[in-house]
Amino acid sequence: MASESSFDIVNKVDQQEVDNAVNQAAKEISQRFDFKNVDASIKLTGETIDMQANTEERVNAVLDVLKDKLVKRQISLKGLDAEDPKLSGKIYKLTATINAGITQENAKKLSKLIRDEGPKGAKAQIQGDELRISSKSRDDLQAVQALIKGQDLDFAVQFVNYR
Repeated sequence: MASESSFDIVNKVDQQEVDNAVNQAAKEISQRFDFKNVDASIKLTGETIDMQANTEERVNAVLDVLKDKLVKRQISLKGLDAEDPKLSGKIYKLTATINAGITQENAKKLSKLIRDEGPKGAKAQIQGDELRISSKSRDDLQAVQALIKGQDLDFAVQFVNYR
């Protein structure tokens, strides 16, 4: 009897890469001519990224610089959740967070998709903020990966622990 093979579907973000992207964005903002004398800044505070500038357009430009740096570091923008700029005194502030993990709701959607459209031998099991896919056939697992890659999901996914 063949043993079961499995892999996990996760949504992980390399926090070091996020930190590097924020630092690169801060450096670019301090050096660019169009950010001179607009009180533009960006900093990472725990799980949130705080941006500020003296106009709404400039703070949105800071967000664009951050997005550019995140993409260059292979961090999906699907996980970036940015609020609308808010006026605080004379400064516009914008807060963004990078979401990691698959929510229960999204895990249930993926599980249903695999049950409905995936190979019959593949089983999906929700484990916290991950989804474990198992099957006796490795071909079924590869078919599930192809199915998920072909979907237009509103969150980023990675495949790990393939065994």
